[in-house]
Amino acid sequence: MAVASERVDLIFLLSQAAHALQTEMTAALEAIGVTPRMHCILSRAVHGEFTQKELADQCALDKTTMVVTMDALEQAELAERRPSPTDRRARIIAVTEKGAELVEQGDAIIAGLYADVLQSLPEDQRDAFVGALQGLMDGRLSKPAVCQTTVRRPRSS
Repeated sequence: MAVASERVDLIFLLSQAAHALQTEMTAALEAIGVTPRMHCILSRAVHGEFTQKELADQCALDKTTMVVTMDALEQAELAERRPSPTDRRARIIAVTEKGAELVEQGDAIIAGLYADVLQSLPEDQRDAFVGALQGLMDGRLSKPAVCQTTVRRPRSS
């Protein structure tokens, strides 16, 4: 397929692919009682001491979504907020033992899902596909453009 010579709706293709994968991941993680957002926070917090804001930035979550997600994580006894030893306004997110176990389970589920998705491509295209996406995110698409209209990420349930 000569992509360069055809009119390609790149935003539609990327958006639809992202939505389909996000939906599959949400369904797969339901088996262990977490959402992709919850897993994102836990999987990063388990590797060090991060403030709530730092984790929100790492997971591309706004302040309100982070608070609501942390409330759910605390209620499920998967993580807890602790006062920062260096900034009394900040909270460090600590993953509980139960949360750490769920990170391992979630990582395995996600790795299996990614492998399954990539296996739907011909073998010689898999590394090139991932490399191309990573190249776009590291380069041309690394920072959103500044615009007057607020661009919102689609809600995921």
